[in-house]
Amino acid sequence: MGPGRFGAVLTAMVTPFSGGGDLDIDGAVALARWLVEHGSDGLVVAGTTGESPVLSDEEKVALWEAVVRAVTVPVIAGSTSNDTAHSVELTKQAAYAGVAGILAVTPYYSRPPQSGLDAHFRAVAAATSLPVLIYDIPVRTGRKVAHETLVSLARQVPTIVGVKDAAGNPAESARLIAEAPPGFDLYSGDDALTLPLLAVGGAGVISVAAHWAGQEIAAMVSSFFDGDIDGARKLNARLLESWRFQSGDVTPNPIPAKAMMRALGLPAGQCRLPLGPSQAGLEDQAREVLGRLRGMASTAVGSGGHQQDQLG
Repeated sequence: MGPGRFGAVLTAMVTPFSGGGDLDIDGAVALARWLVEHGSDGLVVAGTTGESPVLSDEEKVALWEAVVRAVTVPVIAGSTSNDTAHSVELTKQAAYAGVAGILAVTPYYSRPPQSGLDAHFRAVAAATSLPVLIYDIPVRTGRKVAHETLVSLARQVPTIVGVKDAAGNPAESARLIAEAPPGFDLYSGDDALTLPLLAVGGAGVISVAAHWAGQEIAAMVSSFFDGDIDGARKLNARLLESWRFQSGDVTPNPIPAKAMMRALGLPAGQCRLPLGPSQAGLEDQAREVLGRLRGMASTAVGSGGHQQDQLG
């Protein structure tokens, strides 16, 4: 196995807002370029980490157009919602904007039956010739895309080319990889499970922590694909604090990622409601997480070895 069709490390990019809460297109362009310079093989724009539920259609299209012009890596559009007809229309607009692919999240809240999920994803795929990744994240959507549904879609719809897997069950992920057709890419949708999912045949990660640890994550994935399993394991251990920081009950994603971007002096702003602004002290915590990550990297570089070649 090796990296997927869109690369090994894609960042699910936050959407920068101004102090007044307006969309910051210039900030999005600057952030996108920075992410590409710091380990991202591709970008997911206006996905749920990008606060898609609180973006207007016009804002999403403006983001896709601006980021596509700004970078040379694949831009994947988060163009779907829990409304199939709306998802179809917005997917068409994303294709016109020049994106490289579609990330189609499981319709949330309404908890449709598997027949409804199947029909929804087929409708989105039929709206475009672009490759489509299904985003399976039951903890947020309230509905798991069943194994049989995923396999059926992978086998029967040529443009459904992979899944962003945030279902939290590597054993089922291994089963999906075994039964899906060749070339079907399974991307980790949970940074903490990226290494376990690589071990069962995953193609990479669509990451939140790559906002600040993209180079370390890229080194971990590269080490694994190069056969340096021990090196990958050590890099993963170094990233455990970043995995813990990026989301929690008190500070759900993308609140911590935006705090980290502000701590780095990069465009982000605060989250729009209902997520709202971050709690006091989160930026200080972000600086501490980043400082320890960089400190561990310096120690690894000083000790020599394979990690020095990757991170030095």
